[in-house]
Amino acid sequence: MEIAITIVVIFVGSYVQSSIGFGLAIIAAPVLFFIDPLYVPAPITISALTLSVAITYKHWHAISFRELKFAIIGRVPGTIAGGFLLLWIEQRALAVWLGISVLAAVGLSMSKLVLKPTRAAMFSAGVLSGFMATSSSIGGPPIALVMQHEENDYIRANLAAFFIVSCLMTLTMLSSIGRFGLEHLLLALPLMPATLAGYWMATKTLHLISDNNLRRLSLVLCGAAGCAAIASYWL
Repeated sequence: MEIAITIVVIFVGSYVQSSIGFGLAIIAAPVLFFIDPLYVPAPITISALTLSVAITYKHWHAISFRELKFAIIGRVPGTIAGGFLLLWIEQRALAVWLGISVLAAVGLSMSKLVLKPTRAAMFSAGVLSGFMATSSSIGGPPIALVMQHEENDYIRANLAAFFIVSCLMTLTMLSSIGRFGLEHLLLALPLMPATLAGYWMATKTLHLISDNNLRRLSLVLCGAAGCAAIASYWL
């Protein structure tokens, strides 16, 4: 039953991220953490890496490395800081941090802030994304917030390209602190078919669903999951 829930959650998260550019980790992390804390962050990061490669391949023409490089540079110190947090925090407290990360991600995604992808904004988003992604697997919203007013294909392509580099940085950091090994890789393998199936389904149905409606529904579900993760500390 647990593996079935895991597969469904990854499928839904992959579908959402393939549609709007981010969302896999926000949806999957709080649910999978309840099933097995080992899913967060390494196996979900592997799933996100797989999905990002597929999206990047499809939208390669829309990638702007000139802007992305500043986010990638900022990602380095954020990744290191997130790794140190994992060394310091205990598992029960990690559930609270995960919930806070989800709610912060939802808040950023709903924000009315109007940010332009300047060098400073991209660097700052990269730092915050690296910190959140390495410690909780949720790193999409900060960089998505900076890009939110760009064209849809541009957003999907550049977020995916950024996530490829980001996921590799995160996995390298996790490996160096003993949070990524064979055990995590074996947990991640069953997630791959669901990840690719969600991507495939999105490519076939994207024109039928409003991005805004999908985004709102996803944020409501994520908000509920984030609150549940925080509440679990006292249960």
